[in-house]
Amino acid sequence: MPVSKHNTQFFAAYNDIKQKILGGFFSHDDRLREIEVANLLGMGRTPVREALKRLEDERLLTHEPRRGLVVTRIDQQGVAELYSMREILEAAAAEFAARHATDAEIDNMESILAEESRRGADPVAANLAFHDAIYGAAHNQHLIRSLKAVTETTYLLGRSTLQNPQRSDAAIDEHRAIVAAIRARDPEAAAKAARHHIRQAFLERLKILRERASAPGTHPSPKTGAARRARAVRGT
Repeated sequence: MPVSKHNTQFFAAYNDIKQKILGGFFSHDDRLREIEVANLLGMGRTPVREALKRLEDERLLTHEPRRGLVVTRIDQQGVAELYSMREILEAAAAEFAARHATDAEIDNMESILAEESRRGADPVAANLAFHDAIYGAAHNQHLIRSLKAVTETTYLLGRSTLQNPQRSDAAIDEHRAIVAAIRARDPEAAAKAARHHIRQAFLERLKILRERASAPGTHPSPKTGAARRARAVRGT
């Protein structure tokens, strides 16, 4: 059955707005007005309206009194809940990978690790590639969908924990432990190593939140919005 023009426009609007949210172009400081978003995308208001509604249903957008539609801001309780779920899902992915990964898939994980350890490597990109490799090696589409949803929510937290060089170095060692357990076909050890990895990321995230809360000028003005968006980096 062919896809209608309406559906094509809806999915185009949905994907474009979603990527702008996840990439940091839109932030909690921005009001997403239907007509302005439509003008920005060069699309009609109807597909944009439906796309915004879908993103609100997915909780990437929130309707706030006196402000309207904004990118969802996650409070500290929400962060704790998010990382608790990530710990469960990442542990399951590592466990399944230890059971089901092919030798080629494990070789790929080790290749990504080698790239991640190279001087000058992008720690955020390498981290995403590493976790994607584990998800694929888990061979469970239901788990992958759940992980994707949680990962996208993580993007709303702002800058990556891996921008701290000490955390980035520690994460590489944690990745090595996960791969070693998967290579040894030890599901219990793989899950344990993955849980430890996410717990350490959570502790770093809490540190970032404390620093943000204590820093002066934590609410950027509209004039600084473009510069902030250009600098936005997302990750673990």
